[in-house]
This record gives sequence, structure tokens and C-alpha cells, in this order.
Amino acid sequence: MRLSHFLAGVSFAGIGAAGLALPAAAQTAPPAAQAPAATPNETLREAMVKAYNTNPTLFAERATLRASDEDVPIARSRGLPGLSSTGRYSENLHDSDSSGLSSPRQGSAGLSLSVPVFSGGAVRNSVRAAETRVEAGRAGLRSVETQLFTDVVAAYLDVIRDEATVRLNQQNVRALEVNLQATRDRFEVGDLTRTDVAQSEARLAGAQSQLRGAEAGLISSRENYIRVVGTPPGILAPPPPLPNLPSSPDQAVSAALEDNPALDAAKKARDASAYDVSVARSGRLPQVSVGVNGDYYNRFGAVPGPGRAAGLANDGFATSAGVNLTLPLFQGGRPAAQVRQAQARQSAAMEQVTSAERGVIAQTRSAYAVWQSAMRVIESSRLAVQANQLSLEGVRAENSVGTRTILDILNAEQELLNSQVQLVTAERDAYVAGFAVLAAMGRAEAQDLGLDGGPLYDPVANYNRSRRSISDWRDGPAPEPQATRTTDTPAQTPMVSGPVDPARPY
Repeated sequence: MRLSHFLAGVSFAGIGAAGLALPAAAQTAPPAAQAPAATPNETLREAMVKAYNTNPTLFAERATLRASDEDVPIARSRGLPGLSSTGRYSENLHDSDSSGLSSPRQGSAGLSLSVPVFSGGAVRNSVRAAETRVEAGRAGLRSVETQLFTDVVAAYLDVIRDEATVRLNQQNVRALEVNLQATRDRFEVGDLTRTDVAQSEARLAGAQSQLRGAEAGLISSRENYIRVVGTPPGILAPPPPLPNLPSSPDQAVSAALEDNPALDAAKKARDASAYDVSVARSGRLPQVSVGVNGDYYNRFGAVPGPGRAAGLANDGFATSAGVNLTLPLFQGGRPAAQVRQAQARQSAAMEQVTSAERGVIAQTRSAYAVWQSAMRVIESSRLAVQANQLSLEGVRAENSVGTRTILDILNAEQELLNSQVQLVTAERDAYVAGFAVLAAMGRAEAQDLGLDGGPLYDPVANYNRSRRSISDWRDGPAPEPQATRTTDTPAQTPMVSGPVDPARPY
């Protein structure tokens, strides 16, 4: 099952399936507070498509890859024939030599063709190094795509989590408002003390402060969503379940070592550095080329000087052909230094592969551990929510007969809220960590996700256009910004649509 299947729809049965029940006192909140939740109008797939088509980081990486593509024809050009022309025109202002032809002006033109025959393997290895770096660039682009989609998932789930947290805190505030009013009423009839009222007022003030913090977090998450996706979040649909998650960290690591794009890029860079060593060694080998030259000259208005016969030609052609051999004998140690330099860079590239491998292993195992931990937290939090609901109901019933205090009710309500928020947070963490596991395994790239917002970017198309190009005048189009700006997006607010659905908090 490809990862694209998990984005094919928005049906969702995993995250938050057990649901979060409302605080008991919220059942008595005003009817206006129980408005139905709005219908979702944006899915995770749509958010990924937007990011894929508008994100500046991704566009920049694509441009960087196109620049790497051009290294191949640049390297190949060193092995192709070179054709050049020269021209010269001069005026003789003074000539004291009158023994030959006297010409007030002279002109010449030449054409030179040089064909490299042997370069010690420099051209061949330069082309191979460039081609390998193109492959590394493609892997780097895949890595950037993967990171972008991971960021989209995190931003998407952050908004959903914080919206649910705001709703829960809003409902808690409403419940405490109802509780405070009931406490004041009972105080008026002498059933409770001023201390009970003060405790209710303090707890309400704390809940209102907690709500303000949750609203600030929601605004921050929405602004981050705009940064990553390019547009403000709509009413986000629940994310679909993640498919084919590994059953063990070893299985995840095995897949990551095989397909992780960042590790693949490091390996390709290492391979390219080996060709660089061969290029450096070619600097002390002979260079052979074949040259053909043709020249035309004209002595405009030339006249023979004294003692010279008339009738000498004023213009003519000269051609020559030959083989040029350059055999380095001593270059001051430069070739050896260049080889040592290339070898040191090759050594660095080898170590970078090991470093990337370590990073991939740690990243995969960490994401797997976070995912597993969050799944266990979800189970515990669901039990805690259910237990706290029963506890709150019991405390309220016991308070009605005088065996529990108002403070006991307030504490029970706070514990229920804490467990609900913990459940919402754990569900977000589990989903983001699960996607991070798939990303580390190399299964969260554009071609895996099956995005349907238009054709996917083809990193090979530009390479195929340019790799064999030999025209000196075939420029590319003038660069223009392609990513969308967010200067016109409105500042985000903490407004949320409707209360938490008791059967589905997301």
C-alpha cells in the first residue's frame, strides 16, 4: 500500500476515535455555546498540494538542482572542439624602415580550430563527477520535499490540536462560570461560605488565563501554517490514518538506511569526490590537441620601398595545421597539492556519509520511540478521561449531600481538563511522529503521496535539455519569483468554530 492511499480521502478512525466528553457543568452552558461545528473545507492532501506548489524553500532547492545540472555540459565542453576568430586593423603613423613594402594601413583576420585529443582523463572524470553530483542534488531535493511534507503535517496537526485545546478551555471557562454562579446562589442562601465563592472565583480567573495562553498558541500555530503552506488554514478535516508503519525500530532503520534521501545524497557526494581525485591527478599528465589555423592579411595601399621589386602581393592567405603536445615537467608541486586536497575532501565526504547514517538511525529510532510513547499515552489518557468524568460526576453527587466541598469539584474539573488536553496533545504527537517515521524511511516524498494538484516537478527534464547542449547562445529564461508571498494574508485570530464534538475532538 503506497502512502498516497492514506491521503486519498479524509475518513478517519484513529486519532481521537474514543472522543473527549465535555465537562459535566458545560452541559448547562447557554444554548448559543453549543453551536454545531462547521463542516471541514480543507484536507491534509490539499495542504500538501499547496505547499508543494508554493513553498519558497522547495523552489530554491529546485533552482539549486538546475544549477548543478549545468555542471555537466560545462565539464563536457572541455573535451569538445574550440573555434575562435581574430581580427586586426592598424594605421601606420610613422615607419622609418623604407626597405620593404610601405603600407599606411594593415588588416588581418584569422580562424583557429583546436580539438582536444587527450587530457589525462580530466574531462571524463569531470563529467562523471558532475553527473554524480546531479544525482546527489536530486536526492537532496527529495530530502527537502520530505522535510516540507513533515512540516506540513506538523503545522496541520498543530492547528487541529490547538483549536481543540482552545475549545476545551472555552468549555472549561463556561463550566466554571456556571459553577461560580451556582456557588454564589448557594452562598446567598447560606448553604456555602465566602471561602467557597473565593475558591470558585480564583479557579475561574485561572481558567481564563489558561484560555488566553491557549488562544495565543493557536494564533502561533495558524501563523506557522501560513508560513509552511502559504495560505491561512480553513476548517481542517481530520487527518486520515497512516498506513504501513513499521512493527519494530529495526524494521524502520533497515528501510531508512536503504531509502532515506539525505543519506543517499551524502553517498552520491562521496562518490563524486572520488572522481575529483582522478581529475586532480590528470594535472601532471600530458595534454594533446590538434590545431588548424587559417589567416588572411591585407596591406592596404602598400607601395614597394627603394630596392624592392614592384608587384609584390598586398594580401594573401596562410594556413597551418599541427599537433600540440604539452608535457608538464615541473609545476612547483601544484598537482600533488591538488591531489592531496581532493583526497582530503574525499575523506571528509566519507565521514559525512557516516555522520548522515548516524543521524538517520537516531532520527528514525527517536521518531519511532516518540510514536510508540504517544500511542501509549493516548491509551492512558483515554482511561484518565473516562475516570475523571466518573470522578467529577461522583464528586458533584457527593457535594450535593455535603460530603464533598466546592474545592473538590473544582479540582475534579481541572483534572478532567488536564487529561483531555493531554489526550489531544498525545494524538497530535502520535500522528506527527508516525509520519516522521515514514519520512525517515524515505516514504514521504511527492511521488509517494500521489498529490493531484497538477503534474509533479520533474528533476530530470531540465537535465535532459541541457546535458548535450553545445550552443553558446542558449540562455535560460530570466529568473522570476515563483513562490507565493504571504504579505496579504490577514493576521490570525483565536476564533474557533463550534464546540468539541463529544465523539470526535478533532
